[in-house]
Amino acid sequence: MVNSKLLHCVAAALLCVTSQAGAQTRAQMPPLTPEQQRFHEVYKELVEINTSHLMGNNTEAAQAMRKHLLDAGFEADEIQLFEPYPNKGNLVVRYKGAGGKKPLLLLAHLDVVEARRQDWKTDPFKLKEDDGYFTARGALDDKAMAASFVSVLGQLKREGFKPNRDIVLALTADEELGDVPTNGVFWLLNNQRALLDAEFGINEGGGGELNKGKPVLHRVQVAEKMYTTYKLEVRDVGGHSSQPTLTNPIYELSAAMDQLGAFRFPVKLADVTRSYFEKSALFETGQMAEDMRAVASGNPDGAAIDRLSRSPLYNATLRTTCVATQLLAGHAENALPQSAKATVNCRILPHDDPAEIDATLRKVLASGRIKIERTNPPLRSPPSPLRSDVLEVVESITQQMWPGIPVIPTMGAAATDSRFMRNVGIPMYGVSGIFWEPSDMRAHGMDERIAIPRLYDGREFMYRMVKQLSQ
Repeated sequence: MVNSKLLHCVAAALLCVTSQAGAQTRAQMPPLTPEQQRFHEVYKELVEINTSHLMGNNTEAAQAMRKHLLDAGFEADEIQLFEPYPNKGNLVVRYKGAGGKKPLLLLAHLDVVEARRQDWKTDPFKLKEDDGYFTARGALDDKAMAASFVSVLGQLKREGFKPNRDIVLALTADEELGDVPTNGVFWLLNNQRALLDAEFGINEGGGGELNKGKPVLHRVQVAEKMYTTYKLEVRDVGGHSSQPTLTNPIYELSAAMDQLGAFRFPVKLADVTRSYFEKSALFETGQMAEDMRAVASGNPDGAAIDRLSRSPLYNATLRTTCVATQLLAGHAENALPQSAKATVNCRILPHDDPAEIDATLRKVLASGRIKIERTNPPLRSPPSPLRSDVLEVVESITQQMWPGIPVIPTMGAAATDSRFMRNVGIPMYGVSGIFWEPSDMRAHGMDERIAIPRLYDGREFMYRMVKQLSQ
């Protein structure tokens, strides 16, 4: 028999330790300033509004952000809300300036990828605030940036700031769905083009990198991979599971997925890639530093590539990737499958040929019965120029907040809505001032989180950056 008194003492001791750990975590952050408190309110409300495609409501989030901006002093005619599709609202805000320069565009998406409660340790749509982290779906991607921009414009309005140019904030829907009619940036460009006109813009896609908790570099995304998706299907007549046949869609599709899993596209280096590894090598030691320098030289050997490719981040930086993301097969446990389906998502290097990637992928997946359909063609976009007026501001603020940390232009492995803007001639720069460990990147995954001090630092970086870029 277990001693109940002993159990009570152990539980009390554990509770005490847990409470002390929580108190220590809170003690790491100084008391919030009034502006940080306002920001926390915006952020918490936004992440707790479900804006996923299947169950969420982007319009509700847009309306909530509209109210915060009105409360901060914006006039109703400075804010426009568009809902071209049910629950797919988009908010466009214009902070009127003196007109000395063309507008600055701030872009962030309100939608998030799906999150199932049973997969998470806590409710993904309730902001969890402990262990030094904010945890929720969208805690980082992209509601950290969206809430920061709303908070920043509110602070500038309360301060009576008079920008030299208009500041345009667009909070949009369905970025996570890619090239679809409901994508907010795509819709706005096709229906309200003048509202997004700008000299250049700031969006997601960049951010800082930590190494064992220490900031080592600050990325500015100036180019990004192309996005495309393939649907695969094998069909059969099916039948009773007690009489297996020689053909089975699950086995055939699984064999093709095994072939894809074992295949790697060749490494292709661009100037931005070599520069990224050259500067990153300064903050590594030993074999890792040597391998990065080998890539920077433009002539790495296979062993160096293999070692770097063990990192998902570096692997995605070095080559085009295609990966299986969804599987669906069979209709009953006691029946032979009549079909097996898979989704394969590709991220293509901007300096790769999409036609060659398509041909290679079909060859890798080759099977007489697999039907392969590309659901959306990859959209090319030109790299943004390395504008000195933008990079100098980013560099200056980075040195103020994190002395000695280099600012590195990079290619984004993930697609963003910046591609739409670049294709209409508006340069976009992915930069946020939010730092994270590459090994702890949980965007789109379970228990998405961001370190609490890093979020507030990022918000402060964005405040200084928006203010300087709009002067």
